[in-house]
Amino acid sequence: MIAKQGRAELAAALAPCRTAFLGTALMSGLVNLLYLTGSFFMLEVYDRVIPSRSIPTLVGLMVLALVLYGFQGALETLRARVLARVGASLDEALSARVFDLVVRAPLKGAPPGDGLLPLRDLDQVRAFLAGAGPGALFDLPWIPIYLAVCVLFHPLIGLAALGGACVLALITFTTERTTREPAQAATGHGLRRNGLAEAGRRNAEVLAALGMQSRLSARWAVANRAYMDAQARVADVAGGLGAVSKVFRMALQSGVLALGAWLVIRGEASSGVIIAASILVSRALAPAELAIANWKGFVQARQAWGRLAELFARIPASGQPHALPAPARELAVEGISVAPPGTMRLVVQDLGFVLKAGQALGVIGPSASGKSSLVRALVGVWPPGRGKVRLDGAALDQWSSADLGRHLGYLPQEAELFAGTIADNIGRFEPEPDPAAVIAAAEAAGAHELILRLPEGYDTRIGEGGAGLSAGQRQRIGLARALYGNPFLVVLDEPNANLDNEGEAALTEAILGVRRRGGICVVVAHRPSALAAVDLVLMMAEGRAQAFGPKDEVFRRVLRPAPAPPPTIVPEPESNPIPAPAPVPVLQESA
Repeated sequence: MIAKQGRAELAAALAPCRTAFLGTALMSGLVNLLYLTGSFFMLEVYDRVIPSRSIPTLVGLMVLALVLYGFQGALETLRARVLARVGASLDEALSARVFDLVVRAPLKGAPPGDGLLPLRDLDQVRAFLAGAGPGALFDLPWIPIYLAVCVLFHPLIGLAALGGACVLALITFTTERTTREPAQAATGHGLRRNGLAEAGRRNAEVLAALGMQSRLSARWAVANRAYMDAQARVADVAGGLGAVSKVFRMALQSGVLALGAWLVIRGEASSGVIIAASILVSRALAPAELAIANWKGFVQARQAWGRLAELFARIPASGQPHALPAPARELAVEGISVAPPGTMRLVVQDLGFVLKAGQALGVIGPSASGKSSLVRALVGVWPPGRGKVRLDGAALDQWSSADLGRHLGYLPQEAELFAGTIADNIGRFEPEPDPAAVIAAAEAAGAHELILRLPEGYDTRIGEGGAGLSAGQRQRIGLARALYGNPFLVVLDEPNANLDNEGEAALTEAILGVRRRGGICVVVAHRPSALAAVDLVLMMAEGRAQAFGPKDEVFRRVLRPAPAPPPTIVPEPESNPIPAPAPVPVLQESA
């Protein structure tokens, strides 16, 4: 049922092309009728021109044949152009939806592999529609017409053509059955191969520093070998059967020549039938041979279409909910439980709290306590399995992504930036960002002076992932992006992980700025220094709230002095003894 919904969405995208397909079918009919030109021309030359020795008749037949060949070429060119436009139209109708799938699939628990496979699937379908495959399929229904004309020449010639068509149909069926599994296996191995290559590209520094490149390369080579073996099996089967069909058609054509000559010797046919029947039988079986030659592309396009239908069904298109006013009062978390997409393991359980405008919450706790999972739920990246996250009473799923994004600021642990200018990244790649708002966001993040020291200031271009910037610079610019447009809710996950003292001071001032303008800020941190500007603290452990309340009160419960190191016996220094380190406060879990 779900897959049927995906196929229905794809069919709806293809529906506007029905007129083009109908026109292509009509043009294919005319082209196939014009393909009879050569057969009848030869028949007339042998049976009419040669016996009469009439030059005017020959010239007239030549002119007529050239005109018909011209129409045939024009129609074939027009058919190819129409099919290319159909492929382009389908791509235009689905490209935005497919890109949406690519960026949303990781949030829906998509299995690891080639994340760009949907784009490649769309390319595969478009390439098949623009190639020779559809033309061959449109020509297949005309095989019975050619066989009927062969019967008119002589029943034995029709019988020979029918036998050849049956053999080619058997070859086509065999091609379908024998290439299906290798083609599917090749797709699976290709996904694994591309996934390993993408992982290596993302982690090139780690591979180089730890000497792991050769080991990952060996794993990639295994996946690549399996992919190439599966591709070779598909090519071997399709190529072998294609060669068999081609040789069989050539042999059949010679056989029909011999049959025609035998009929002429017996006086049952004219001499023109010999050549005309040979050409006609060859043309009658050409669509089947062409279909076999393009069968690999047809199978790949069909599999790509099926994968797109499945993905469309699993990740439906998001609708456009009713517009809501900008939030300005509170954030309410109502007993949410969160599991990573694609899993059933809860990493946040039954967590609830309410924050009012002007408040800031610090979230602390040991590693793997569910802090980052919580903030992903707060910004709508991971929808809660149970409970709701509400802004001014409206659940996050009542907002469209574009509308909600204007009221949210989010800085993940890894501050990913995109290829473009600094201003583009801070302005969230709006078509025409307000320069004053971009500068205001940078000043709020304490990054204005930092940006001005770059070679071209706000117009400095950076590479994918923020290439060309240090980790601290990326984090400061990511913070400015989170503050762009004065969003009501600002969520920061480990915002001081790469900051120096100046950066931490700027972070504290940014949080205070959010509070002063009536926003809400949620900060995840391991170091208490990042929480200087918050007034509330949530302590988490094993996905549950262990303590929640005013910062000083919670810190009194969860902070204790670190135990002093045990005494050691050392020689008495001659001078300037180094004092033992004083105990420092550390986080501990509340009972």
